[in-house]
Amino acid sequence: MKNDIKVRDPVCEMDVLEGAYKTTYMGSQYLFCSQQCLDRFKSNPKLYIGSPGKPSPKQMGKVLIKCRTIKLDRSIPAEIKVQIKLAFDEMMGIKNIEIIQNEIRITYDLLEVTAEQIEQSIITTKVNLSDDWISRIKTAFIHYVEETELINLESDSNPHCHK
Repeated sequence: MKNDIKVRDPVCEMDVLEGAYKTTYMGSQYLFCSQQCLDRFKSNPKLYIGSPGKPSPKQMGKVLIKCRTIKLDRSIPAEIKVQIKLAFDEMMGIKNIEIIQNEIRITYDLLEVTAEQIEQSIITTKVNLSDDWISRIKTAFIHYVEETELINLESDSNPHCHK
């Protein structure tokens, strides 16, 4: 009989059983409810487990709510809106989604999901993001800003940089 001891996912804080989503970090094994949570952890583990003698931002109850508007190159048909909403229902950290014509307005917790993961979810529904170079630069900048914010939050060196 399999050991049914539940362990808390450090990213979304769900109870999980031994499964496919796991990693070892600094000699300890961590379990996750999904690939999304595993990827978030691997990107910035100290955000979720802290460092010796110092709790992590997640352990202290920190949330990083972000609101983004993703503009697409065309209006979104009703059937695609349903697919997008279903895809987001499966993601951790999505707080609200509103789809109006060619815009997707999303509110999310950056500690649980990134704009890049959100965009990848949209891509899997076969909705093409704008292909013009200005949009790509804006998208790259959002990814850079988010990643920089997470690195700063994770860093032990200057805890007073954050609001």
